[in-house]
Amino acid sequence: MAAVGQSVSQGVIVVVERLEARVDLPQLPLPLTAQERTVMRGRRRTSCGRDVLLQLPRHGVLHPGDQLVDALRSCLVVVEAAPEALLRVQGFSTLSLLQAAYHLGNRHVALELHEQELFLLDDSVLAGMLETRGLQVSRCQRPFAPEGGAYARHSHP
Repeated sequence: MAAVGQSVSQGVIVVVERLEARVDLPQLPLPLTAQERTVMRGRRRTSCGRDVLLQLPRHGVLHPGDQLVDALRSCLVVVEAAPEALLRVQGFSTLSLLQAAYHLGNRHVALELHEQELFLLDDSVLAGMLETRGLQVSRCQRPFAPEGGAYARHSHP
């Protein structure tokens, strides 16, 4: 294992810290799914093909826009929300969407909530359940930003 601040092998960037203040370094975009943004350790790949090894403290989740650096602060990796296969749910009324959110939450389904629509990871069983409730369900590919839940403890200024 490489020492903190060193590469594991040629080309691998070891990120160990999340920055709060903006810095002026060239940025490497790191697209991560919603699930990947909850895991603070492991190997990932930037959108330009550079390998990154996450060795971050295990508190909080990563959010799009978070800046990660190596121990020497010589390389800036910026988290992006990667496109994912999702279901887009639209209702005939606000109440129908609220009821859908209730039933999905009761199943501990991660949801992204909007005034006129809900998004959740593509699941044919859930799509069928929602359609039988009279909701319009379509598939799409887009970044997913589910609600953090009642016990989420990360915020940005």
